[in-house]
Amino acid sequence: MADEPEGPNSIYGRATAFPDGPLKGWLTWSMGQDPYETYVGPFGFRPEPDGAGLSAFAPQPHHLNGSGAIHGGALMSFADFALFSIAHNSLKGGVQTVTLTLNAEFVGAGDAASLIHARGDVVRETGGLVFARGLVTQADRTLLAFSGTLRKLRPRGGAA
Repeated sequence: MADEPEGPNSIYGRATAFPDGPLKGWLTWSMGQDPYETYVGPFGFRPEPDGAGLSAFAPQPHHLNGSGAIHGGALMSFADFALFSIAHNSLKGGVQTVTLTLNAEFVGAGDAASLIHARGDVVRETGGLVFARGLVTQADRTLLAFSGTLRKLRPRGGAA
């Protein structure tokens, strides 16, 4: 894992490393760049040796629902973040993207006891779309299965 991103035009964009806490050393795009992800997370990612993207977040009491399990909305927000980590090799050069679809199946309940992880793979890529799928897990339990489509945006005034 790289402690620092490779620069503003790398496949990691303007990622920064968490300096401390449970995600120390993990990278994030959200700190100061995505107010929603910063508020609801924060979420981290790191490239794995095989090139896959691994994402994580440390659940806190405010991520829980009335039953004491991680709220489904928190898991879906995390899955949306994870789509970009999974697709990072398809987004070289800082290609801007947006989520077109996010499908999720809740499989199990999580708690605030340990890190939540997400990993997956790109199913297909076209000139303008990336299709990905993944699993959100905690310890040995699957919490959420998800799939989604990312759309690569055209630069203003030019072609993608």
